Amino acid sequence: MTISQAAGNVCTVSSLNTKKQQTPNSVESEVIYLPNTDCAIKSQASLSAFTSYRVGGEAQLYVSPRNVEALQASLKYAKERDLKVTTLGAGSNLLVSDGGISGLVIATRHLRFSHFDPKTGQLTVAAGESIPSLAWAAAELGWEGLEWAVGIPGTAGGAVVMNAGAHNSCIADMLVSAQVLSPDGTLETLTPDQLGYSYRTSLLQGGESPSERLRQRIVTQATLQLAPGADPAAVVAITKQHKKHRLSTQPYNFPSCGSVFRNPKPYSAGWLIEQTGLKGYQIGGAQVALLHANFIVNRGGAKASDIFCLIRHIQHQVQERWSINLEPEVKMIGEFQGACG
Repeated sequence: MTISQAAGNVCTVSSLNTKKQQTPNSVESEVIYLPNTDCAIKSQASLSAFTSYRVGGEAQLYVSPRNVEALQASLKYAKERDLKVTTLGAGSNLLVSDGGISGLVIATRHLRFSHFDPKTGQLTVAAGESIPSLAWAAAELGWEGLEWAVGIPGTAGGAVVMNAGAHNSCIADMLVSAQVLSPDGTLETLTPDQLGYSYRTSLLQGGESPSERLRQRIVTQATLQLAPGADPAAVVAITKQHKKHRLSTQPYNFPSCGSVFRNPKPYSAGWLIEQTGLKGYQIGGAQVALLHANFIVNRGGAKASDIFCLIRHIQHQVQERWSINLEPEVKMIGEFQGACG
């Protein structure tokens, strides 16, 4: 059963056409139209609308391909110009610096496709599909396995990269394989063992050194093993319970990135932060959420530097009191040096 299939022409990188336009700040930017396609590379594109924190500077160049061929062409464009590539999914677990991101930012949010195979019980999804939407679709079909994911604010691609999880379940538990695109444009299929999964992380997250960036892969699609054949009403009821629990225990009234820190077992990060007396603590427009201390919310007008400095303050205070180093779950991209004075 196919749920959705996004249309889109294939990007090519020959005979580029360019057009100047004005940004909202009256700064002249450039749009590179790849001929015979609906795929355009934009310069000086604001990223704040593409992150759940609603903060962040501009991308030097930004593109949002609608299929794998367009994605390959975008990578080729970057390779030919020796541009650093940054991949952006739903932006729900991301903090982009106020200074923005250099190179080419490739957003995978428009890679859309999902297929439920009743013969195998497997769900194959493109990287840009919404995890909560997939959880509801599976529940309505009577497929068990994704009920826990209804409150995960992200895409399938991001979930695979971060090993997203909740309610004692995670993507690694059900992933059959992930299709990834290498920097040279080659597609390959990787198993969970090859992805090196551990708590809220995988080898796909890469690193900041040049050698690690060369090894980065972009998730294009994933196949998950679910369990069809259950009563849809029962699966929907459980999914609703998980959603209700998330809404009652986590702040959704202000922009946030979800959980900021990984839980340092046997403790929970939220408990440590609360016991340190930091609930409600605020820097600029960024505040430790009153409902759940492992959330930092944008109360309005926050800058990325406000959130970054609040993260560092929490780490310092928890280290001072508990001798525990809280490791951020949120991924920080861009330049933050000197952000806290």
